[in-house]
Amino acid sequence: MNVIILAAGYATRLYPLTLNQAKPLLRVAGKPMIEWIIGNLASVPDIEKVYIVTNNKFVASFEAWSREYSQKQPQLRFKIVNDGTLSDDDRRGAIGDIHFVLHTQNLQQSDLLVVAGDNLFSQPIDGFANFAKNYPATLGLYDVRDLEAIKKYNSVATDSQGRVIHFEEKSQHPTSTRTGIALYYYRKDVIPLIDMYVREGNNLDQPGRLIQWLHPRVEVQTWPVPGTWFDIGSKESLEEADHIFSQLANASP
Repeated sequence: MNVIILAAGYATRLYPLTLNQAKPLLRVAGKPMIEWIIGNLASVPDIEKVYIVTNNKFVASFEAWSREYSQKQPQLRFKIVNDGTLSDDDRRGAIGDIHFVLHTQNLQQSDLLVVAGDNLFSQPIDGFANFAKNYPATLGLYDVRDLEAIKKYNSVATDSQGRVIHFEEKSQHPTSTRTGIALYYYRKDVIPLIDMYVREGNNLDQPGRLIQWLHPRVEVQTWPVPGTWFDIGSKESLEEADHIFSQLANASP
């Protein structure tokens, strides 16, 4: 299994914080937020390599970070992939970047775990990979417990077995408070469908769009994300995450 961490956005909503710094390298509770993500991935078994896809503007920053951080996680192998974009105007989009990495790094023969570089989890997600390898595709699911708050995300409905039966981005009339977060597992036999999605000219930006397209074609299972989850999309959410994760870090033995 390979891992792709999506880190090629320009995070313009966080300017000026992200004008000269990639969002996943911003600090949360004393360390770059990407280190929280990788720390919770470290216990996932059978990872071949972690691919961090970024853009031409921030590739040097990620390479410098990787040289230092890889000494803290010697069991993981990292590769920084430059998607070649120069600004928010020519970005490939999250699904475009997944497709780009799959083909430039020849990853079609292994299962794939994808996570956004601005999604923070408070607990390890090794259970996600162990569960997901049994299904064609799996989506991390988090209950925000607020029908108004869910309008900022996507709304997911499942059957009694946990299979996705409905997925809608930013629904204005949601019936569920559960959202699919940017944590995905694609078994290797599903990888060709990503190519099909791209060839059809579908939306390449929001990664959830791929799940929306995929679930009528193959079984997409769901896995409830434990603990606390944050999607860092604003200065307010960054400040809140810093506060919460600082408390979690101080509470750890």
